[in-house]
Amino acid sequence: MSIFLTPFARARLFPKESRRNTIQDCSPEEFERRLNDEPPFKVLDGYAPFCKLHVHRNWTSTRCLTVPIGDDNRHLLRSAYEARTKDELPVLVRWFEGVEAPVANWLVVILYSREQLAKEGSPIDADWGIVGCIYTAEPEEIPMAPITMMRNALGVEEGGSGVALDHEAYRRSVEFWECNANWRP
Repeated sequence: MSIFLTPFARARLFPKESRRNTIQDCSPEEFERRLNDEPPFKVLDGYAPFCKLHVHRNWTSTRCLTVPIGDDNRHLLRSAYEARTKDELPVLVRWFEGVEAPVANWLVVILYSREQLAKEGSPIDADWGIVGCIYTAEPEEIPMAPITMMRNALGVEEGGSGVALDHEAYRRSVEFWECNANWRP
């Protein structure tokens, strides 16, 4: 099985100007090579048949993706309308400023099949393409953000995957994201 770091994921996980809330201590090439050379701790099914999650013990100083919301940090939440790429419509996102997460224990790498990436207009030569990575304390997936689930349901032309909205998964997502938020340096 071969794995390729897609341009979409490369820009988000390894931005030109490094940030403390992205992957640390590792180049994009080293990241891709390690995922190809080292078997995952475990493999989880993703939200659709074309999606797999490879769980790896964190070998970097990358910090957890999310921080629990509490009375002591709620005032540090920020929000704005943002797009992930220049072709997508902006959506409402929220994050902490002035909060730093602990170092993650696990990297949960999100993979899409070659066939799905071709359907989305991003063909690859490898079997699987990295489309994202979740940095977590536990070797489990955290729920996809509700807005990401909605974007996926809108279809490929809107930057999604064309997978219909699963109402129960959406409710679990809302439950998690009501109590947690991403953070930015």
